[in-house]
Amino acid sequence: MGIAEDVAGAVRAHPAVRDVRLVGSRSRGDAIELSDWDFQVTADDFGGIARDLPGLVGRFDPLAAQWDRLRDHECFLLMVDGPTKIDLIFADVSRSRYPPWRVGPDTLPGIDAQFWDWMLWLAGKRRRGKRDLVRVELYKMHEHLLAPMGVAGVPVTLGEAVECYRRVRLRLEKRYGQHLPRRLEEAVLPVVLAPLDDYYQPFHRAQ
Repeated sequence: MGIAEDVAGAVRAHPAVRDVRLVGSRSRGDAIELSDWDFQVTADDFGGIARDLPGLVGRFDPLAAQWDRLRDHECFLLMVDGPTKIDLIFADVSRSRYPPWRVGPDTLPGIDAQFWDWMLWLAGKRRRGKRDLVRVELYKMHEHLLAPMGVAGVPVTLGEAVECYRRVRLRLEKRYGQHLPRRLEEAVLPVVLAPLDDYYQPFHRAQ
C-alpha cells in the first residue's frame, strides 16, 4: 500500500482518532491502478483531527490537500506523487455542500486544486467505462467551477474540460497578477490525456 498506508498510519496515531479503515474498491479487491485509496476515519473529536490534518499530511509533500466541497459529509482529499489520490472520509460528520466557487485572487489556488483532483477521479471513472457518470460530473464541474471562471459551455470530454480550464485560468492569472504552481497539473495531465487502451490496467492484489 506504500504511501497510502503511511498516511493512514499517521492519521490513526492521532489521539482524537478511534479507527481508520480501508473501504471502497481497494478493500473489495476490484480496483484499477488509478483507483482512489479511500479510508473511513472514526474520531471522538472531529474538530481536533480536522485542525491537525494539514500538519499530519504535510510530511508527505502533498501535491494538494483540501476538504471536499461537494459531499454531504466531511472528507479530506489528499493528492501525492504518482499521482495517487487518498480520501479520508468522515462518514458520520454531516455537513452542507458548498455553493459554486466565488472566483478571486484568494480562491484561485483552491479552484486549481479541486479541478485537478476532480480530473484524476474522472479519469479513473472513464477508464472503467462509466461514460454516463463522466457526463454528469462534467455538467456538475461546469456549474460549480468552470462557469464561475467564465467558461460558457459544458465540456463533453475530459480533454475539452482541461483545454477550457487552462485557457480561463491563464486569463485569470493575468488579471490577478498571479502564477499558480504547475506541479499538480504536471502530475495529473498525462493521466487525463493518456490513450484509454494502453495506460492503466486492472490492479491486482498480491497473493
